[in-house]
Amino acid sequence: MTLIPDAVTVLHVGLGTLAVAAGAIALAVRKGAPIHIGAGRAFAVTMGLASLLGAILGLANPTEYYITFHAGILGTTLIASSWLSARLRAARPGWATLAVAAANLANFAGLVIAGVIALGQPEAMLFGFAATDYFFLSAMAGLAVIGDASLVFRGVLGDRHRIARHLWRMCLGFFIAAGSAFTGPGASAFPEAVRRSGVLAMPELLILLALLFWLVRTWWKGAPQLPEKAPEKVAGEAQ
Repeated sequence: MTLIPDAVTVLHVGLGTLAVAAGAIALAVRKGAPIHIGAGRAFAVTMGLASLLGAILGLANPTEYYITFHAGILGTTLIASSWLSARLRAARPGWATLAVAAANLANFAGLVIAGVIALGQPEAMLFGFAATDYFFLSAMAGLAVIGDASLVFRGVLGDRHRIARHLWRMCLGFFIAAGSAFTGPGASAFPEAVRRSGVLAMPELLILLALLFWLVRTWWKGAPQLPEKAPEKVAGEAQ
């Protein structure tokens, strides 16, 4: 039966589309404004759910969607760690932050292993995807692993480090959503002439440029205002 997988796929695509729209609004408006906060929350929820559904699809049909499992876990951990960075002020990383970091580390290892296995296959492919696809995702997961290790060893992040962590992880999650919608599986929804024009790659480029802008602004002009401070110990992050 394909009814349930098809329904999950439709829901995954629908939530991903909403995530792209919400992410575009959150990235474009003034940071800390009510519309930014609302759009950011909508993006986090829709992107998180879409990523989880993608991971479920990958587990349910690994021969066709295996890489989607890893992409889904990557998207989920990026969004979760970004949200925790923006909202929580615990003196040291709590169990929720550490759990997300552990999930990302395991996903990173799985992507590297899949890439190495793919290299040993004819045409350097595994389950229909090239080794470079697995290594590309592993590079993004690896950046998060480095950041997580830094947080664990430092224990406490200043506002600039904390907001930079929030920004780049949320933007990278947005990059993954846009890639899926415009240059990945979602590209099939556009006319062939549009696909060949290269215009569908523009959203990903704009997201990376926006990420660079906000990181530079954060370091040189201070962190943009984010939602109101939560107590130092928050449920789920208290030791």
